[in-house]
Amino acid sequence: MLQRVFIVLLILLILPDVYLFFRYIIPKIKNKWWRAIYWLPTLLLTVGLLYLVYFGDQTLVVEHARIVGWFAIFFFVVVAPKLVLALFALLGTPFHKWLHWPRTPFTAVGVALATLIAFVVLYGSFIGRTRLEIKQATYTSPRLPQGFDGYRIVVLSDIHIGSWVGNEQFVQRMVDVANEQHPDLIVFTGDLVNHRAIELNGFEQILAGLKAKDGVYSILGNHDYGTYFHWPNKQAEADNLKDLERREADMGWKLLNNDHAILRHTGDSIALIGVENDGEPPFSQHADLPQAVQGTEGMFRILLSHNPTHWRREVLPKSDIDLMLAGHTHAMQLEIGSYSPSKYVYPEWGGFYYKGERALYVNVGIGYIGLPFRFGAWPEITVLTLNKKR
Repeated sequence: MLQRVFIVLLILLILPDVYLFFRYIIPKIKNKWWRAIYWLPTLLLTVGLLYLVYFGDQTLVVEHARIVGWFAIFFFVVVAPKLVLALFALLGTPFHKWLHWPRTPFTAVGVALATLIAFVVLYGSFIGRTRLEIKQATYTSPRLPQGFDGYRIVVLSDIHIGSWVGNEQFVQRMVDVANEQHPDLIVFTGDLVNHRAIELNGFEQILAGLKAKDGVYSILGNHDYGTYFHWPNKQAEADNLKDLERREADMGWKLLNNDHAILRHTGDSIALIGVENDGEPPFSQHADLPQAVQGTEGMFRILLSHNPTHWRREVLPKSDIDLMLAGHTHAMQLEIGSYSPSKYVYPEWGGFYYKGERALYVNVGIGYIGLPFRFGAWPEITVLTLNKKR
């Protein structure tokens, strides 16, 4: 499988270079050394691909995920613009040959699109992935108790703390900005780590700084279970999960594993319910919603569930939960206007979705997985205000 991927990537890397070299470089550049320099990025990328496919292993990908991620960014920023430029140059060839149209418009469009792609990749990698965005959201319901009218909840999701090693300043800024919203409650909807609890080393004190009047509540996401790491045995995997749960408790976070908490405010109460990850296959399914809601009958209920597909699969047809808060999608770390490629995988990928007066809100997350990149789907801090519908 990896060998096939390598061949495809190698073709995408080399073929556009060969065409552009003979089409533009040879006619315009006579110095052989400058011609040779043109091939340097391709040579470096080829060596990197060979190493990753034939000499790397899962340990390399996990232990040096940031290096692999930046290699992928380098690959995209080199290959994608050249591929687009070559395609448009080739597109102009038959029109030039048979209709005698000038090549310039095709080349100009190719150059413009190639430049745009390079800009998006570079901006998303160096600026976009740390460009915090505060999103204001409001949920209005006639079932909300009067005492919770105007109640403010800060929603965080998908921090993926292992991706921020070496950038503690950003995590501190996230905490400061969240606290500056003066929330009544902070909730975290899963994927605190990429693979292992030890990724939290050096970050626990920072994350313990999250403060809200009614505390910080969290749930587990698919990455928090450590299932994507090659453990020596099942016991090590289970110990890792226990370690993560202990660390969250030490940070002052209240983890809801198929459980609930009763929140009281100005004489009224609502139920905050949290389930373990419940994803569509192949993602793990550990949720026990009936157990989690037991004892909350008749109350206004907010559910924390990491994967938004849980809403249509179980929450809507099998409960009367008013509002579900989720994460997981990252909007595939790319959003342009109201469009994200995530829509082809997740019908509900970002923002509010309604079924009557019941609703789902999907937070596109703080961190990233794989590519150190976000464009449009900036790291999100949601400030959700509950309003009583009159």
